[in-house]
Amino acid sequence: MIKNIKDTTVGQIAKELSDLRNEEGATTTSRVLTLVILADKGHSKLAVEAALKASYEHPSRIIVHVGYGEDHEDRLDARLYLGGDAGAAELVILRGYGSASVPTESLISGLLLPDSPIVVWWPHSVPQNPAEHSIGRIAQRRITDSARSYDPESALEALSSCYADGDTDLAWIRLTLWRIQIAAVFDQLQPSPVKKVTVWGSAKSPSVVLLGGWLGSRLDADVHLKTTAADRGLFRVELEREDGTVTIHRPGKKIATISSPGSPDQQISLPVRSLADCLAEELRRLDPDEVYGEVLRSCVYNERMVIEHDDQLTPEKSADYTEVFDA
Repeated sequence: MIKNIKDTTVGQIAKELSDLRNEEGATTTSRVLTLVILADKGHSKLAVEAALKASYEHPSRIIVHVGYGEDHEDRLDARLYLGGDAGAAELVILRGYGSASVPTESLISGLLLPDSPIVVWWPHSVPQNPAEHSIGRIAQRRITDSARSYDPESALEALSSCYADGDTDLAWIRLTLWRIQIAAVFDQLQPSPVKKVTVWGSAKSPSVVLLGGWLGSRLDADVHLKTTAADRGLFRVELEREDGTVTIHRPGKKIATISSPGSPDQQISLPVRSLADCLAEELRRLDPDEVYGEVLRSCVYNERMVIEHDDQLTPEKSADYTEVFDA
């Protein structure tokens, strides 16, 4: 069920939602959290699609705010989705003009589910300080995506300077499968010190930096990031040990090859994760991600991390990639 409302108020939107639920025969809501998406104009479609897919695992009320500029006359339009098109969610898309183009707690507070967690997600631009944002202050979880920001390197640096419990970034969550596989490799090897870590990937991928920071801090090793201008993210990791070098190389999007001393090469499943998968993982836990906080702070101004950029470095199958943030 879809309902369009022009030039409205938050109170009227809340009433319309209640009326739509009654028409559907649902007098109460079964949503477990409120997901607030603060999208930039022209960048909301992918975020909404991902949130709706994630809602099948986490039934939510999804509030999407898109600002159309403070130079317009004040107006708030809304589009409501319930049932069918909204998956397991209630979806409210707000289009704000004038003063309503700035997302604030007072603007959306009347639409928040009572007594349920609040998660706020910036799918494109990264705020200067997520925890101090008007809506970020009331959220249990604050999700950014530095890889999709206009300047990923500066975004990562800014996030490291203001990290607070509850902050997280999708560039970190994209590394979950890589971290699991690297940990599994060490479980199969005899103990041996790691002298050097090398990570290959896009110069515009924060995931490359975060993985290097995580490995360097956990293994107490020097880190070299070999970056390329090719349009793809992370594709190779080398761990130089005293007994030889361990390599995990994923030339495509799904299968990686692990090479380790004294063992035959083995292929493993290491697929690029979708935006919906990453978001769903984030919504599974609302407690502080302390490991992310430690790694984030260790990545910036790290004297043991060296970045070597090579425009001639082109990974195999890079033509299949269109997004540098894929990890």
